[in-house]
Parts: sequence; C-alpha cells; structure tokens
Amino acid sequence: MMRAALLIAFSSALTALERPGVEFKIFQFPANRIPTIDGSAADWSIVPESYAIGTNELRDTVNNTKRDPKDLDVKVKVGWVKGMNRLYFLYEASDNYWDFSKRDLHNDIFEVVVDGDLSGGPLIPQLHADQKGVNANNGFLSFHGVHAQNYHIFTPALDKDWTMVWGCQPWIKDLPWANAAYDYKFQPGESGKLTLEFYITPFDYAPAEPERAIESKLWENKIIGLSWSILDYDDVNSPKYRGFWNLSHKTTMYGNASDAVAFRLMPLEKQFRKAVEADWTFKVLDMDRRMVAFQDQSYGGITSWSWDFGDETTSSERHPLHQYKKEGNYVVTLTVKGPGGEARKTKVWDVVMR
Repeated sequence: MMRAALLIAFSSALTALERPGVEFKIFQFPANRIPTIDGSAADWSIVPESYAIGTNELRDTVNNTKRDPKDLDVKVKVGWVKGMNRLYFLYEASDNYWDFSKRDLHNDIFEVVVDGDLSGGPLIPQLHADQKGVNANNGFLSFHGVHAQNYHIFTPALDKDWTMVWGCQPWIKDLPWANAAYDYKFQPGESGKLTLEFYITPFDYAPAEPERAIESKLWENKIIGLSWSILDYDDVNSPKYRGFWNLSHKTTMYGNASDAVAFRLMPLEKQFRKAVEADWTFKVLDMDRRMVAFQDQSYGGITSWSWDFGDETTSSERHPLHQYKKEGNYVVTLTVKGPGGEARKTKVWDVVMR
C-alpha cells in the first residue's frame, strides 16, 4: 500500500511538469573525471551528444520569434557526480550580437530554474495564488526561491557577479555551493562564441540563512525539475530583449517550478564501468542488540553473493540481516560473481559495534 501511494505521488509530480512525455538526461561523470570549472569544454568531451540540448528544443514564448541559428545558436549539457549534490552545466552559445555593457539586468542572460525535489508550484511572490497573504508574511524572506531556485546568469558577466539569484538567498551563487568560468573573445556589441561552465547546488530548502539550508539529495534515476530560458538582447538602447528562448515552452517557468521539465539523473555509461563491480552499504538497526542490515549495491548481472562479516560468520543472501555477538571493529567483505566475472569489496572498520 505504501509503495503504491509513493508511486502515485511520484507520477502526479511528473505530470505536473511542463512538456509531459518529454524527459531529458543528466550525464553522470565518473568520480575521477569531475569537470574542472575553467571555461573549457575539454572535460565534457566524454559526454555523448545524445545529452546535448540545442536551440531546436527552445521556443520564444514572449515575442514568438522564429528560430535562426545565425542570430542565436546554443547547446547545453548537464552533468552530475554520484555522491555530490551538484549539477554541472556546459553552455555553448553563438550570438550575432552580445549585449553585456550595462551594469543592470540588461544583459544577455541564461536563466536557470531548478526544483531538486519536484515540490512544484510558484517560487516567486508575484506568482503566488495569495499575493496579499504571502507579502503580508514577508514573502521575500519566507518564500522567494526557498523551495526552488532561479539563477539569472550573465553571458558574459562584465565587472559583476556571474549571476543574480532571484530570491532571498544570494549566498547560493558563491563557493562552495556554486562556481562559474567563461571563455570568449568578443567585445560588447560584437558577434562570437561563448563557453560558460558552471555548477550549482539545488536546495529543497534555501532560506536567507545558509546554516538552515537543506540540499537536494541526488541519486541515480531520480527525476528533478529543471528548465532554462535565454534572454537575447540585440540593442543596447532598447529596454526589451529580442527573444525569450524557453526550454519549458511556458513563459512562467521563471517563477513556477511546476512549469519546469523532467530531467533524469542517469547512471554511469557502460564504457566507464567494469563488467562486474562489488559494492554494498549497511545500516545499524539496533545497537543494543548489534543488529545490522547489509544491502548489496553491486553492478553487472550478479548471480551469487558471499558475505564475510568479520566475525567468522558468512552469508550467501543478497541483502542479509546479521547480529554480532560482541563489541568490535569489523572488517566486512562482499564477494560477488556474475557472467562477467568476480569482484569483491572490503570495508575496514566501517561496521563498529559498541
């Protein structure tokens, strides 16, 4: 019953996203290939083109401008690293007129909205159903960008921070939660190609005080809400951008997380894995009784499991429950076999009974 309820809730969250039936992929970088934030696309050469999201996926939802690659052409790849709650981005754009000479928001912008836990709903007071109520309760500090975050990333930033965080938590644009680097050779008003590399940390709860924040946990096959738009200015004297190029195809994606698009955190591609890999985790269920639940997390079509609990006892179950007889620091080994071979994983003194 609980599993069914969770599936129904999960399905409801997905259908609340924009562009139903569309799901983009987030590439998993191996732990030894984490991108360096230096403005170079070299680290991203291992990412298949099937992960690239181009201009053809965008729609100008404000001015209804027709796509013209000679005017603006973009490609975005998104990545993650297992065990780290970060989203990495590579943004490559060619523009016939780069507008970034002013100090305010009149700047070519890559606007990103992320909803790490699919909480959905408005993230700015202006779109809240009860504007009077939310503003009466200091909506800026209590609501704006708290459950989902909006980044107005300047492309490029000239003598100002790399992004404006539209919310009460400007600290999320700084290290260790975010970092960015550019590579470009044009001046304001010129044409050319820009490479922007950055990472951000999504938050389930991001108040004004960073010590109270709760990062969004990222894991394989998790679906998150994510979208972006590109504000393309082509006239330094005009207050209005020429295009609002939107991945969501709904303008209000900038302030409503339900208008984001589904993105899946993908497992490692096969070329980065061994045929068989042993891995496991555990949880102490009852320290007084020294009861431990072990969980296999191995890879490779495993057909047999052999556990050595470090106390002269063993098990051939996949996910065994084990009770230790006495206190101690234990060396536990899991050996797995499958059609691709054999592998083992030992953890020294992770399992401690007191």
